[in-house]
Amino acid sequence: MPTSFFTTFLLLLAVAHAITSEQGTELVRVAQSGCLHAMDWAQASLSLHTGNTSSSSLAVALGDCVELYRDAEPRLARLVSSQSDSVNDAVTWLSGVVASHRSCLDGLEEKGWWFETKEAQNLTFWLSEALAFYGARSNIRDRDKGVKGSPNLNQNGGLLASWDAATAKADIVVAQDGSGSCKKINEAVAAVARMGDNWPERVIIYVKSGVYNEKVEVGRDMKNLMFADDGMNKTVVTGNQNVQDGASTLNSATFGVSGDGFWARDRTFDNTAGPHKHRAVALRVSSDLSVFYRCSVKGFQDTLENSRIRPSPEFAAVKDQFKSYLGRPWKRYSRTVFLKTDLDGLIDPKGWTEWGGDFALSTLYYGEYTNVGVEASTAKRVKWPGFHVLSNPVEASPFMVQNFILGESWIPVTGVPYWPGI
Repeated sequence: MPTSFFTTFLLLLAVAHAITSEQGTELVRVAQSGCLHAMDWAQASLSLHTGNTSSSSLAVALGDCVELYRDAEPRLARLVSSQSDSVNDAVTWLSGVVASHRSCLDGLEEKGWWFETKEAQNLTFWLSEALAFYGARSNIRDRDKGVKGSPNLNQNGGLLASWDAATAKADIVVAQDGSGSCKKINEAVAAVARMGDNWPERVIIYVKSGVYNEKVEVGRDMKNLMFADDGMNKTVVTGNQNVQDGASTLNSATFGVSGDGFWARDRTFDNTAGPHKHRAVALRVSSDLSVFYRCSVKGFQDTLENSRIRPSPEFAAVKDQFKSYLGRPWKRYSRTVFLKTDLDGLIDPKGWTEWGGDFALSTLYYGEYTNVGVEASTAKRVKWPGFHVLSNPVEASPFMVQNFILGESWIPVTGVPYWPGI
């Protein structure tokens, strides 16, 4: 091949790549503008309804929208301004923004309100276009390279797994008996917020044994925060907010995390509202690159603990009087997979159930792979086209740590044990 031809060919490839990259950036830029408009609309609407007792539940939903868009917009801004983030970063963050937008719309609809229809459709369209653009360019080769442009997590290597209260020193200590610098978790979070420019590479908060009845929010600006506690069922943060009593699903969370690089170990997150209160969240996480080690999450809905599904003690005695399932399609394109999970005598042999008639049955993807326990047999499972018994590692590999969350590029620094593949 002549040198001049080869050089021209490379230049054409470079130009094509630049044009393609600019197309993606422009799609995200338009979506970012729509996100800002949505936030302004939600904030203005919230101002109109704040203090009006007749629309207090609507104000809760609008407040959620403001926070959802406020957390989402910086992700889009980063994709517009940075050229160093990987395609997989873009897919992850855009997926999160889509979920946030959808959560806002669902919350408003739940309260009998709707976002400005045209504006909502436009934002949905541009987010979907941007996600499709980057999704088509995501490939296994990019995954193997790891996540480029991610927060610097190389400091304190192995700290999450090795931290010991007896020998290590925390930046802040929380103890109900007054032996620490704070008595409440929220006081510690407020102290972190006041650090300003004195913020170390990773702030460590040690919470001693006790039941802390608090609603805690770790904001998006609190990056690389670590909680190291005394153990599951020893250090417990608990609450009981729920939808039935006026909270939204989003803000019913006992503990919410938005700041990236969040680590936690040796703690129980709890919501005690009970099944009769419907949606009540113990732990809500929108933090990128977050790790929970030796933690338990306890709730009566939307909670999976320690990859073992079992009835609570008070339900165990009467579980045969009721039917329980792995899931049902609340929305179209519902997607759930259970991998190597202990199904401990609670789940109906059917496995899954309908939301209503044939709604969403043609779009869902439900899967099971090498589960164990009394109800792990798939012989009597539903016969829906979207239900899959994954029969080999190749079929299951897209849902493994190394591919699904690119875990090999950011989990090892924590020191926690994990399994990248099957």
